[in-house]
Amino acid sequence: MPLVTIGINHKTAPLDVREKVVFAPEQMNNALHELIELPGLREAAILSTCNRTELYCNLQETAPHGPVIDWLGQYHRFDSQSLRPYLYDFSDADAVKHTIRVASGLDSMVLGEPQILGQLKTAYGVAAEHGTLGKYLRRLFQHAFAVAKHVRTDTAIGSSAVSVAFAAVSLARQIFADLNQQRALLIGAGETIELAARHLRGNGLTEAIVANRTPERAARLANEIGAMAISLTDIPQVLHQADIIISSTASPLPILGKGAVERAIRQRRHQPMFMVDLAVPRDIEPEVGTLDDVYLYTVDDLERVVAENIASRYEAATQAEEIVAAQTEHFMGWLRAQDVVSLIRSYRDRAERTRDDVLHKAQRQLAQGRPPEEVLAFLAETLTNKLTHEPTAALDHAARDGRLELIAAAHELLHLPRDTNKP
Repeated sequence: MPLVTIGINHKTAPLDVREKVVFAPEQMNNALHELIELPGLREAAILSTCNRTELYCNLQETAPHGPVIDWLGQYHRFDSQSLRPYLYDFSDADAVKHTIRVASGLDSMVLGEPQILGQLKTAYGVAAEHGTLGKYLRRLFQHAFAVAKHVRTDTAIGSSAVSVAFAAVSLARQIFADLNQQRALLIGAGETIELAARHLRGNGLTEAIVANRTPERAARLANEIGAMAISLTDIPQVLHQADIIISSTASPLPILGKGAVERAIRQRRHQPMFMVDLAVPRDIEPEVGTLDDVYLYTVDDLERVVAENIASRYEAATQAEEIVAAQTEHFMGWLRAQDVVSLIRSYRDRAERTRDDVLHKAQRQLAQGRPPEEVLAFLAETLTNKLTHEPTAALDHAARDGRLELIAAAHELLHLPRDTNKP
């Protein structure tokens, strides 16, 4: 029962191709039910993000992958032949390994990022809700989630900042142990400031002020994060209230000078201020860094931190890949074991029927008055002969046919000594 992953991601396709095969949340119900109706397809789940679209499937043994690829193209009105060069198509162990690597952040644009695990859990939940998951994909996803947790616990792959915004917030946490007690002043309203704001909120900060040259943009970001919006000209009136200042604007001249920060420090009674200047050219005069009670970092400082952290993540990724390889084999062992479940069940059923037949005969002998000792001897001997007849006959035929691997397997499985006197 092949497990298959067919997909497209940031490594295999440009954005203008990826965006053509994205599944919107409102499409998932229809898409999953169309997908599961394909011939030979037993289970299905769909993961769709800005960086990847992947179909996870359990197919019948002889079912080809082509119809799944064709369906992906047809669903999005995209010529499947034009789509194929951008696709990857993994089966069995490769599909299992890929799923675990995705969950662990090893296949992400930003190595080790945690968001993909949540997105994969959402894909799992949606497929479960719509009834397109079965025994095998359900077990695969659960295994992948467990391994991802293992990777994050036992390696440093997700413990270091790999964006300047995240690095800024990480430094703030080192200076202020509890961000819940601090207030931030965010100068600018672009992508970097927005990302920094979200990281601050995620780390417990509840009070913030957004200052921007365009009041509308400041208000828009402030509304999103529950902050107060002001214009750049209002900064001197609120600067002393800020414990954390992060600035990233396109201003050609500095926005904060040494004199304004000195006044703010005096108003704060020399409580420390943490300042990060992410702008080029700088928003904060370099001389501010000479003031006591001010911790000033520039974008160059943080980029060095980020570069070191990226190198650290790649080192951790080596450990993570070892965990993934071992856990892939662990899952494949479970998968192979499922192939013999029906065989084991059939063998046990036959053994139980044999037992019941011999037991019935023994009970009749007791009813006829035969001594219990004779009946027990009959029961033991007959049951032993019947249960061992087919296996011993099979071993005899294997020996006569030269199938030595079966003989060796029997020795190993039954823990029987080999006849060392034989050549």
